[in-house]
Amino acid sequence: MKGLHLHVDCASGAAGDMMLAALIDLGVPIDVIGHALDQIGAGRHRLRVTHVTKSGIAAVDIKVDTTGEIAGAQRHQHPGHVHTGHPPASEHAGHTHDDAHASGHTGHAHAHGPKREHAHYHYSDIRARLVGAALTEGTKRRALDIFDRIARAEAKLHGTTVEDVAFHEVGAIDSVVDVVGTAAALDWLAPASVSCASVAMGHGTITCSHGVLPVPAPAALEVLREAGGVMADGGIARELCTPTGAAILAATVTSWQPAPTGRALAVGWGAGDADLADRANVLRVVVIDQPALADVVWQVDANLDDMSPELCGPASEAVFAAGALDVWWTPITMKKGRPALMLSALAATGVRDQVIAAILRETTTIGVRYAPRERTVLARRTIEVATRYGSIAIKVASDGASIENAAPEYEVCVAAAKQHGVPVKLVYAAALAAFEATRADR
Repeated sequence: MKGLHLHVDCASGAAGDMMLAALIDLGVPIDVIGHALDQIGAGRHRLRVTHVTKSGIAAVDIKVDTTGEIAGAQRHQHPGHVHTGHPPASEHAGHTHDDAHASGHTGHAHAHGPKREHAHYHYSDIRARLVGAALTEGTKRRALDIFDRIARAEAKLHGTTVEDVAFHEVGAIDSVVDVVGTAAALDWLAPASVSCASVAMGHGTITCSHGVLPVPAPAALEVLREAGGVMADGGIARELCTPTGAAILAATVTSWQPAPTGRALAVGWGAGDADLADRANVLRVVVIDQPALADVVWQVDANLDDMSPELCGPASEAVFAAGALDVWWTPITMKKGRPALMLSALAATGVRDQVIAAILRETTTIGVRYAPRERTVLARRTIEVATRYGSIAIKVASDGASIENAAPEYEVCVAAAKQHGVPVKLVYAAALAAFEATRADR
């Protein structure tokens, strides 16, 4: 399943626990998720995985034990306040954790008395914990991206800065588990691409601590607006997509379009908590093995003759984080014979504007060029092979059943070489030999 295409169906909306449950049902090992939860101090023991049936569909259901606190995390206390409203999307999703106080989008009917305190974790605390945790780089990057998107939405909605954003239910233990667990699961799958036609949002109004607000939830709407996400009403007068669900989709989906042509290899179903009258309250994730595919992406270019080389690395990372498929630098000569660099990036249509924004923000350019580029890409997946240096990941590119290319993952080979005190080229050779042996056995 690794390294292939994922398609996400959100006919009943989206929430963090639904996505995590669907990925577990798809076949992501629980230990992968549990390890990540241990590293951030939440602990794998909090995760409760069961199987349920929603309108005839068998699905995985996730519950999180919220007793106690995240080990070592700084909890903030707010004196008791009252939130009122109808049952939120978070109930539909399986939790009651999306942020009513901070962004006014959940409206969960609950009241705290004068002696009750409302606990939350500040955005900066969550971010610092993730940065310092011994997570895989992919897990860390994905989790930070998800929380950063929610923080930017909250800051815009409330006219404040990202640094001053305080999460309430979104920063509670169950939401942290949903985000980090989903990030770890996606990192393990390492999808080559992710599609989603649209996400059901719901309609109507909710009543919360900020008064009557419209559905879609303000924070969820802002997250998807920034990401260029495609929304659908869903036909239900309730909130269907939580801000956490929206942020996971925004950080993960590379193309907002129907499922591509290909063979469905695995299907995962994640259950929401509520029972909907007209449909199964589930989110579906499908692993698709695609043949060589022709598509169109955007190439974005910027010429730079006044930028320090020291800034090139961080700029590349920022453009990748914005969703670029590839980023590269080309030496050029500009006016008056000045040596210069051209920064180029490839981006899917759905994230083109975010990539442009990152280039304008992170470099010294005052403008960019962009144009559509046709391309043909092979389907990719990742397999593990056993070598004398341990298990090595191999990226395999194929056109249907025909394998065209195979290459060991660089970072994995470097780590194995350091561990065994051998040159990287020996690990590469051993990995390729093991891969060829597995092909011969088939």
